[in-house]
Amino acid sequence: MADQNEAGRLKQETALQKLLRRPEIGSFTVMLIIIVALSFASEGKSFSALGLKNNIAIIAQYGIIATGAAVLMIAGEFDLSIGSMIGFAGMAMSMMLKWGLPFGMGEATPFTAFIFTLAMTLIFGWLIGTVVVRSGLSSFIVTLAFLFFLRGVTEVSFRLINKSTQISGLPDYKEESWFANLLGGDVFGWFYDLWFMLGGNLNRKGAQWVDGFDARFLWWLIISAVAYFILSRTQFGNWIFATGDNKEAARANGVPVNRVKVTLFMFTAFCATMFAACQVFDTNTSDAAKGNLMELFAIAIAVVGGTLMTGGFGSIIGVVFGAITVGLVANAVFFIPAIDGAWFRVFLGAILLAAVFANERIRKRITGGI
Repeated sequence: MADQNEAGRLKQETALQKLLRRPEIGSFTVMLIIIVALSFASEGKSFSALGLKNNIAIIAQYGIIATGAAVLMIAGEFDLSIGSMIGFAGMAMSMMLKWGLPFGMGEATPFTAFIFTLAMTLIFGWLIGTVVVRSGLSSFIVTLAFLFFLRGVTEVSFRLINKSTQISGLPDYKEESWFANLLGGDVFGWFYDLWFMLGGNLNRKGAQWVDGFDARFLWWLIISAVAYFILSRTQFGNWIFATGDNKEAARANGVPVNRVKVTLFMFTAFCATMFAACQVFDTNTSDAAKGNLMELFAIAIAVVGGTLMTGGFGSIIGVVFGAITVGLVANAVFFIPAIDGAWFRVFLGAILLAAVFANERIRKRITGGI
């Protein structure tokens, strides 16, 4: 009997050790602490019907770009052009909606404007990836160059064609276009309908207050689910981890390292385009400054979520937890007026540094200290 108890205890310890090795365990713990603290500090306002909608909107937009950044980082590369790609994509879409398709191809619809924009951003993603793998230069330097290039092209195009760095007052395409509504409308209305039926989600007049979440929430879930499936269930996912762990060994074992990296740079461009499209069709505006510094938030969330800076290790589930944590803290100032918004940057800097140390300890546990 004693032997059986000892065997059971060892089995439990082994399970606990496996749990502690998970890359997302740290981000999950921090997320729980933030949720509890914010609930008390805001007196529940953060998780009221409107508060939940606003929080999810911020979390989802961070999550979309952080997913792209994390998968690329697992493969051992960085993309500092994500934020500028958001601004470029928003500019391209809104200008086509206002002035028509390029090359005199006629009036743009939300769908055609999105497709033309996606084609351009994917070409840029392919170009960035190709320069990185063909030149052997650091992706940090190459994407930093494209950060300035894309931001400059965006501002110059706005000034030359639109005579202003902002486009506002576009028609509300959600009312007439299923595609615009799919990107900029509301989703999961049944959740708020149920909340209303249970006696919540009420405005001062007793009517339903909120009708649904922003559509970007749905797209974040889809992008995260696809990325999780690819990383955990496909050969391409194994190639991504192998590329980030040791690209020369991966290449020697038949992994198409260059193709993997180029594809992932295109994926980050896709995520940036989805981010921009949801913004444009939600607000009916665009601005040359859109996406500013978003590349840093994306990388920070990926690291907080357990992704190693050196590649070869990471988790999409951890990125989800990281996005929730950062999004909640970023939005906390609206629910707790006594908090200076600058404290968000203090928190992000501290938690990022802590995450780097924690991730390194996890890596050493897994590799035996190598």
